[in-house]
Amino acid sequence: MNNSDSEKEVLVVVSTLKKYIRSVSGMNTAGSVAPALSDTIRHLCGQAIEKARSDGRKTIMDRDFM
Repeated sequence: MNNSDSEKEVLVVVSTLKKYIRSVSGMNTAGSVAPALSDTIRHLCGQAIEKARSDGRKTIMDRDFM
């Protein structure tokens, strides 16, 4: 998989996401939500990766997302 493919891949389980949103709000979820959320996740992961690198680690940890 090249970088452009990984940038388009949905990173969330759409059915679980839709079920969660419906259970807490009673609302439906548009088809454009999962790709947008995946972009947000990629951005957060990029920040976490840089944090781990700056700490000299090769393991991403929960604290890297703080």
